[in-house]
Amino acid sequence: MIEIKNKSSIAKMEEAGRLLSEIFEELSPLICSGVSTASINAFVADQLKKKGLVSSSKGYAGYKYESCISINDELIHGIPCEARKLKNADLVKIDICASWKSYCADMARSFCVGQCTVEANKLISVAQEALDCGIAKAREGNYLSDISFAIQKVVETNGCGVIRDFAGHGIGRRLHEDPEIPNYGKPGRGVILRPGMALAIEPMISAGDYKVVIMDDGWTVKTADKSLAAHVEDTVIVTQDEPKILTRRKSGEMRYL
Repeated sequence: MIEIKNKSSIAKMEEAGRLLSEIFEELSPLICSGVSTASINAFVADQLKKKGLVSSSKGYAGYKYESCISINDELIHGIPCEARKLKNADLVKIDICASWKSYCADMARSFCVGQCTVEANKLISVAQEALDCGIAKAREGNYLSDISFAIQKVVETNGCGVIRDFAGHGIGRRLHEDPEIPNYGKPGRGVILRPGMALAIEPMISAGDYKVVIMDDGWTVKTADKSLAAHVEDTVIVTQDEPKILTRRKSGEMRYL
């Protein structure tokens, strides 16, 4: 069942999203060669505490960290580790979910370390455009699958792969709520969107095939063909007008396409 959030719930989610977006802004200078993924996670943990946020990932199904940090062909759920040092031209994905007064916001961004390769730059750009186009469909009266179709169209038009095995999701008091939001599908199907629905929309794409594998650690997801992967995510509220993006501080960041 999809929960319709009231004004009080949305206000708490909005504050969680605002604070989370601040952390991502503060993260950017840390994404450089020689920095370990464990030190990035330590920074995230410290900032969450300072801002009064509670990690939604630490403790989830036994996960032990405040962030997921995935590199190059790793798509999602990469485990922070002191031995893993960033290198020039790495494509790094950072995913953080946290709550404020028990209501969650979920956000992910892809970064390049140092000089970005042409392939990585294109992949990040395509993922971001797909996210913007998906969010633009999160409007009252549209179908849930309109979001999925918009994402798939952008990704595949640009010659990239849409991951099938993982999806976006509803969000609120819990990290994962109904509905599931695939990044592919035909338009005009499924749930009709209503004001107050809270959605975590997250294109997960590859430079090659869409198939993925889960590593022996039980968490890290990689592309099966070892192609580069990108992941971006925002938490969005469906309104009677334009979708309200909770995890972006600047309104100009959104391109309504």
